Amino acid sequence: MPAADLVLTGAAVRTLDPNRPHASAVAVRDGVIVAVGDDADVRGLRGPGTEVVDLGGATLTPGLVDAHSHPVWGLEMATGTDLSAVRDLDALRGALRGAGRTGGWVLGWGLDHNAFGGRAVDRALIEDVLDGAPAFIRLYDGHSALVSGAALRAAGIEGPRAFAQRSTVVCDPDGRPTGHLVEHAAMDLVQAVLPRPSHAERHARLVELLSAMAATGLTGAHVMDLGDGDVPELLASVEEAGDLPVRLRLAPWCMPGVGPQGIDEIIALQAAAGRLWRVGGAKFFMDGTVEGGTAWLEHADCHGQGTDAFWPDPQAYADAVRRLHAAGVRTATHAIGDAAVRHVLDTVASLGESGRLAHRIEHIETVPDDTVPRFAELGVIASMQPPHTAYTRADHTDEWSRRLGDTRASRAWRTRDLRDAGAFVALGSDWPIAHYDVRQVLATAMSPRGAASAGPGLTGLMALEGCTTHAAVAAGEADVAGRVAPGHRADLTALGLDPVTAGADEVAQAPVRLTVAGGRITYRGL
Repeated sequence: MPAADLVLTGAAVRTLDPNRPHASAVAVRDGVIVAVGDDADVRGLRGPGTEVVDLGGATLTPGLVDAHSHPVWGLEMATGTDLSAVRDLDALRGALRGAGRTGGWVLGWGLDHNAFGGRAVDRALIEDVLDGAPAFIRLYDGHSALVSGAALRAAGIEGPRAFAQRSTVVCDPDGRPTGHLVEHAAMDLVQAVLPRPSHAERHARLVELLSAMAATGLTGAHVMDLGDGDVPELLASVEEAGDLPVRLRLAPWCMPGVGPQGIDEIIALQAAAGRLWRVGGAKFFMDGTVEGGTAWLEHADCHGQGTDAFWPDPQAYADAVRRLHAAGVRTATHAIGDAAVRHVLDTVASLGESGRLAHRIEHIETVPDDTVPRFAELGVIASMQPPHTAYTRADHTDEWSRRLGDTRASRAWRTRDLRDAGAFVALGSDWPIAHYDVRQVLATAMSPRGAASAGPGLTGLMALEGCTTHAAVAAGEADVAGRVAPGHRADLTALGLDPVTAGADEVAQAPVRLTVAGGRITYRGL
């Protein structure tokens, strides 16, 4: 057998391969694992060009994967002043007063809805600290923004607008825009006139971001967007200059109003691929967010909102899923509210047995008891983001919990219930909505926060599976990814502790010893 490119020894390998659960050495050639065993099993694969790394007892696992992230689009979302630490209106005003300008604009991101203290989101709260500058402030959920009067004028927004999707330019009783833009189509009106970074700037920032992700042990990400459609070109340019530090699988959006031609374009995009990236699947939205009043609920929230789907005609959504399914395209649907989740499950049920393990639901923040077992029964993958629980409070005084009420808030992020019911649960961060550090994803899955803290967390093994084997199932790649086994991709993570037996607090700070993506070392912490 030809010599290996990379041999890892001295490891405590958790393979997640039932045929050989534990090992101490791994050999890699051409980006694929060729041997798993002990030192004797890989000694004969060493050659003059083989790099040998002694992991010194570190725990080696399948490469950790973020099952829901926005690393390219997120670069633009996370532009300007980071407002994630802002907790009240005074702090917001102070941050904006001293904010820098980007092309003359005040840009901010990550603002928690709770900072408004129950007040309506309105530009009148901040206009006087902006000195007349146009401002675009993205709230943490990524589904709403607060913009200034100058920004509204720059975009030509003078009153309400009609959209093909559930989206709103919020106006006062006299029809004047308040500056609160809810959902993508409304935000796009202003985003179209925002200053944009150059191709070179995006290239550099993407490599920097992905390298930082790799430093947390991340080897792959399921990217839930295709940006403005130029992302394949950007990724190709990065690979012309070197290699991506993280493997990316991208899902273009399928939005309300899409016609047959649009569906065909999504199908055609599935052929786009590079060395460590590929288009795979399609992303839908069945609703918005609880805090924004756009989650699709079976009963209205405390403001009387949340009874409408993101697709004005939910049957049109089901028809689009059915057409993509017939073409072999896997779908991922954003569904936060109970009515949204139920509609997606009903849609997959209508596909019959062929729909099993081909479709997934993203977020699933609150669902009743009768919904939980349907995931396993229908083979729908639950894709969940444990770090989102940090935006809520255990006493239900946060905006998310208040809108839902105690009963629905008590069903927050039922990750463990879904696992116990037999569902595949893939875990992610939703960066930049939450931090990309995959160790935080594992830790908060084990020890949920806020409104979800009353329920049981995942075991260490369950959490690890959520970022490895279950993520591989969610991508339809269980035969080549998610395990340390011969023939599988050489995507590997080495940590200074065992994430299965360590406590959540320890996992959150676990030393990263080595990250390998596609057989290439992307981070060394030895």
